[in-house]
Amino acid sequence: MTDTEVIKDEETEAPKKSLISRLEEEGDVAADYLEGLLDIADLDGDIDIDVENDRASLAIAGGALGHLVGDSGEVLDALQELTRLAVQTSLGERSRLMLDIDNFRSTKKTELTKLAHEIADEVKSTGEQIKLKPMNAFERKVIHDTIQEIGLTSESEGEEPNRCVVVLPA
Repeated sequence: MTDTEVIKDEETEAPKKSLISRLEEEGDVAADYLEGLLDIADLDGDIDIDVENDRASLAIAGGALGHLVGDSGEVLDALQELTRLAVQTSLGERSRLMLDIDNFRSTKKTELTKLAHEIADEVKSTGEQIKLKPMNAFERKVIHDTIQEIGLTSESEGEEPNRCVVVLPA
């Protein structure tokens, strides 16, 4: 699907909003929700809205916001889920938006991409599969995407919260 493609409503065949317009609307609803939360908590933060990889993406920066991330991102994950629910309640459609606070996810993505390259090199040299430690859905997706770009395959196994990635030899 292209960014400007118009989606047809399956029941009425009437044109629905373009994907970008819909994602921008998701971002606006999410930003309003997050702004309200920041106001209630009396916290300062600038909210940036973007569209990346066919999903709305929001980033909050500024102020002392580390406690909104948590030690390993668990508070951030909860806030993201609450924000997705607020968007779904408002727009009536499931949201896949991504939320980042104080660059936690972007820093984590860089670290995970580096890890994936190291693991791929090891799998290529040994010919043995490698099972990584349990990760959340965001972390697993970064690993899967990077491994796929490298030309290897990976799969997830196990059940939450112990679901992990296994990188397979070619």
